[in-house]
Amino acid sequence: MSILDFLNFYLIPGVVLGSIYALGAVGITLIFAILRYAHLAHGDLATLGAFLAFAVVTGFGLSPLAALPIAMILTAGVAVGIDKVFYEHLRERPKIVTVMASLGIALMVRSVVQVVWGVDAESYVRGIVRPENYFGLRIKDREIYTVVFMLALVGGLQLFLARSKWGKAMRAMSDNPNLALLSGIDNKKVVILTWVIAGGLCAASGVFLGINTELKSMMGWHMLLPMFAGAILGGVGRVEGAVLGGLIVGIAEELSVLVLPSEYKAAMAFAILLFMLLVRPTGLLRGKVL
Repeated sequence: MSILDFLNFYLIPGVVLGSIYALGAVGITLIFAILRYAHLAHGDLATLGAFLAFAVVTGFGLSPLAALPIAMILTAGVAVGIDKVFYEHLRERPKIVTVMASLGIALMVRSVVQVVWGVDAESYVRGIVRPENYFGLRIKDREIYTVVFMLALVGGLQLFLARSKWGKAMRAMSDNPNLALLSGIDNKKVVILTWVIAGGLCAASGVFLGINTELKSMMGWHMLLPMFAGAILGGVGRVEGAVLGGLIVGIAEELSVLVLPSEYKAAMAFAILLFMLLVRPTGLLRGKVL
């Protein structure tokens, strides 16, 4: 195998897949950092966002990238609504209750997708998309868009968390919720903002997965384990850690086909997840313990 074959067939697809995982992992890490529980409906929210974009594409003739902001806004609204209706009254209960409730929400969201759009695979664009040749590297435009948009979204989020008033409030809630409340921070608004950001990133991860593969009602559920693995690998509560972890998991999955059948790619994410929980629960960048 030449170095170009390795880059074209393993590394580049791994970076693209890792970028998709990273977007979802950032949402997972924000929810745990602020609300202190693992959200099992995260993958199915990504599926919903992908199909909402599909509805915009088919209904208004827009491109998937043009439909992306609409899908992000709609999915963010759904995420806030789910929190208000199903999670808010569980806030003072043991966190495992909310975790199990999120599993029920996952099944509900998936059922809505299957009822509205069916269970057959769909695609944003019909036909074969051929890659461009960049000095021997064969890269499709949609793969470039995926990585660039991931970096732009995460970079914008980092600036928001570091420079804005509400970003600092979110960081304060993550570090010490009780002290943040005593400082006068409105925790309800911080929670809403957290769900808006997490829902938008969910939609982005689902849309980009749909752009690079196809749309299926189970796509988000299959993404859930790799996204959690990326969040834990990088360090739960660390945005940059979620990006690093997502990229590592994506690349590891693509490289695993060198020694394992492709059907066992998901086992690589599971192995990384177990290894980090056993060896370094705080992750590579020393985040919170899940």
